[in-house]
Order: sequence, then structure tokens, then C-alpha cells
Amino acid sequence: MSKQLEKIKALVAKREQARLGGGEKAIEKQHARGKYTARERIDMLLDEGSFEEFDMFKLHRCTNFGMEKKQYFGDGVVAGSGTIDGRLVYIFAQDFTVNGGSLSETMAEKICKVMDMGMKMGAPVIGINDSGGARIQEAVNALAGYAEIFERNILASGVIPQISGIFGPCAGGAVYSPALTDFTLMMENTSYMFLTGPKVVKTVTGEDIDQEHLGGASVHSTKSGVTHFTASTEEEALEMIKTLLSYIPSNNMEEAPRKECDDPIDRMEDSLNEILPDDPNMAYDMYKVISAITDNGEFFEVQPKFAKNIIVGFARFNGQSVGIVANQPSCYAGVLDVNASRKGARFVRFCDAFNIPIVSLVDVPGFLPGTGQEYNAVILHGAQLLYAYGEATVPKVTITLRKSYGGSHIVMGCKQLRTDLNYAWPNAEIAVMGASGAVAVLCAKEAKAKKEAGEDVKAFLAEKEEEYSELFANPYQAARYGYIDDVIEPRNTRFRICRALAQLATKRQSLPAKKHGNIPM
Repeated sequence: MSKQLEKIKALVAKREQARLGGGEKAIEKQHARGKYTARERIDMLLDEGSFEEFDMFKLHRCTNFGMEKKQYFGDGVVAGSGTIDGRLVYIFAQDFTVNGGSLSETMAEKICKVMDMGMKMGAPVIGINDSGGARIQEAVNALAGYAEIFERNILASGVIPQISGIFGPCAGGAVYSPALTDFTLMMENTSYMFLTGPKVVKTVTGEDIDQEHLGGASVHSTKSGVTHFTASTEEEALEMIKTLLSYIPSNNMEEAPRKECDDPIDRMEDSLNEILPDDPNMAYDMYKVISAITDNGEFFEVQPKFAKNIIVGFARFNGQSVGIVANQPSCYAGVLDVNASRKGARFVRFCDAFNIPIVSLVDVPGFLPGTGQEYNAVILHGAQLLYAYGEATVPKVTITLRKSYGGSHIVMGCKQLRTDLNYAWPNAEIAVMGASGAVAVLCAKEAKAKKEAGEDVKAFLAEKEEEYSELFANPYQAARYGYIDDVIEPRNTRFRICRALAQLATKRQSLPAKKHGNIPM
């Protein structure tokens, strides 16, 4: 055998060794936990045969605590490029079979390389996290590695989409990278995220809690809002990432991919003419409105289990990707609160950063009152939503379905926040507050006087409420001033949105020259 063939044979052997990660026994343990390996996850996510790996033979440089004896090709992360539906993406997947996926200096270098490549090529970066955290044996070098990754997350923000999949443990400083990315997905029952683990919590606070209740997918999808999606199987999770990518562009200079649409833009939806209850205080399901107007009724919801009083997610109109923000009357009457405000604001800012038009469906009675909200800075969080809408320069279309009261009217994409087209259904009520509340303020002195005089106060207040409703329980007062561009028949909503988006396709709007704004936090 020639020397060249010997070297080729040695290369093939090294590749086979690298592909085994921590070895067959470690792979068996990973499978026994109900988890796939890093390479298996990449193969399932990317188009077949498209993966090009970087740094397969990279090794760590640590000699502390016997680490020189624990050398594995690739050093605990698989990184490279590939395609999803033919579109270029960069990807890294932590390999739990190698030193528990713990992050070393050289592992961080591999991750940073694909992030730098993603920035240069204008392609999304997908990170699959399954790691025990920083490699303790490397001390400050591991911490420096995390910081290098975080800096790249920050610089890439708003330039290329960043998606994090949490497929196992993610604790300590490691949680900040997913938190800095655009979307996070967690596995139910097998993944968790927290800054300090149950043992530290027990020591410091005396609280006895397990990993799932401290930082599991159920916690972060319903209580904290840290994660945007959850999945019960890894196959489902990877399909969700593919679906998400189909709605968003590869970078901030491109438009989202268009899809062939066989759903007529002028499709009438007669059910919308009767969807609003006669009683303005009765609830209805906003999901029914969304499914009635989007292409083929499709809607890809973001954070479906968190702050259910507001709905955000992606849909298409005539094949064009849009972001939908909608109040949900069937949950807390659709009021805005701390969580709903920050959920909406984050989504609006993502859409604006990546050229995705925003369609708002408004039915909001106000902000949730109470000390719990005020103490948790509902003022600042409400201002975040206000800031996000006002800052956004993408095409914006707002439809007011029913109620739109007070400050909540303003923060939900009103005309003064530079929304391009504002429509309203005939039932829309746009006012400072509802009739009963307004009359209680406006007629307080008169009502008191009539009560003292022994007159019928209830009849008086009812008459005044009717008078107020005649003025404001319709959209024409707002239309009179041009704050509503048109009052539309509900069944025509899909057509009017499609035509509005076509009209706004060439929109050009910029912000005043500045380094960046100071969004309230």
C-alpha cells in the first residue's frame, strides 16, 4: 500500500472515530435517556447530504485534573453548515457524550466560527444545546469562551435569525446565549434552564425544588416566557424549527420566502359577520378570526402557552409572510398586562428587524388594574409595546374588531404610531373608556345631586350611558378625524388585508439618525 493510500485510510479512520463522539457506550447512554446524539439531530434537521462540518479534529488544550487523558475529536460540539429546504444555515450541536457537553475554550472557538460565518454569509444560526455547563477544569478560559459567544449573539441580533433548541441541560452562564437569541425551543421533561440549580437554591433560600419545577419546559413556557416553543419529541422539535424558518428571511436585508397561494384573496368569510356577541362583555375566540382570514387558515403561533390574553405568531396572506398580534377576548377579556405587553413587544421588534409586515387584530378593554401589575412595572412593560409599534418601519395594518379603550388603544398600533392602514369593523368602540366607566366620571356630581333630590339615578345614568354609546360605540367618530382609514365589513377582512399588504410592498420609512434608542425596560 502506498504512503498516500495509508494516509487516506488513516483519515477515514479518524473521521469514523470523530463521528463516534464520546464512544459507543456514551452513545448508548444518550439513547437510553430518550435523546438523540448531536450528529443524529443535525442529520434530522438538515437536507439530506447537505451538512459540511468544520473543525472535526479540533482538540482541547487543557491539562488540568487529568484532562489530557480525555481527548475526543471535535471536543464536544459538532459544527458546520447545511441547508434546510435548500436555504443555507449554520448550525452547532453540543455533544453530551463528550465530557457531558461541557464548554471548553476550543469548543467556544468552534461555535464562534459558525456564528461568524453566519454573519458573513447572511444565514441563520441554529444552536442545539445539551450541555453540563462550563468545563470546570478550564476555569476562566471556559468563562471567556461563553463571553465570546454572547458577544456574537449580541452583534448578530437583528442581522441574522438566531434559533436555540434546548435538548438537555442548560444551566448557569450557558442560559444567556439562548436568552439572547430570537427564538428558544425546549424539550418537555428532558430539558431545563436555570441560573442556579436546585442544590444552590436549597442552600441559599431553603426552598426545596426539583429541576423541572425550577426551570423545566413547563415553567418557562407558561410562567417566565423564556421559551417560545415546547415539543414532546425531538422529531417534533426539529420540524418546528423547519416551520419557523419557512416564515422568516435569512437576514435583515432580505424578505421572507413567499409561498404559492391557492386561497383566493377575495374569499368572503360570512362567519365573521356574526362572530361578535350582541353583549359587548361576552367573549369570543380570536383564533377563529385568525383562521378565517389567513391563507388556508394556517397560523404558526409563538409562545402559545404564555400570556394567553395576547396572541402572536406567523401567518401568510396571498403567500406573503406576516406577523400577527391579536388580543384574545376569551382570556381575561383580552386585557393587556405585564406579560402580554412584553410578549407583544418582543414579537413586534423581531418582525420589524426582519422585514415582516405586522397585522394587528384589536379588541382590548384596557390594562389590567391592581397593585400586582403596578409593582411589577406594567407602566414600563406597556411602554415597551408602545415603543415597539412606534419604532417599527415595516408595513403595519391594524383592524379594530370591537373594543379599543384608553392607553391600550394607543399601544396596539394606532394611527399615531405610524401604522399605515387602520381599519375597523362596524361594532368597533374607540374611546377613553367604556360607557359605564365614562359616565361614572363625567356625571358624578349630577348623579349625586339627583340622589339627594330623591330622583331616579339609575334611569339618569342609563340615559347618559346610551348617549355616550351613541357617540363612541361605533368607529365613525375616529373615522371622522382620519384615525380610521375605512370601516369595513367583517367578511371582507381577508381581502382588505391582502390588498393593503400589496399596496404597502414598496413602503420606505426610516428612523432619525442615532446610535440606538433607549427602550424602557
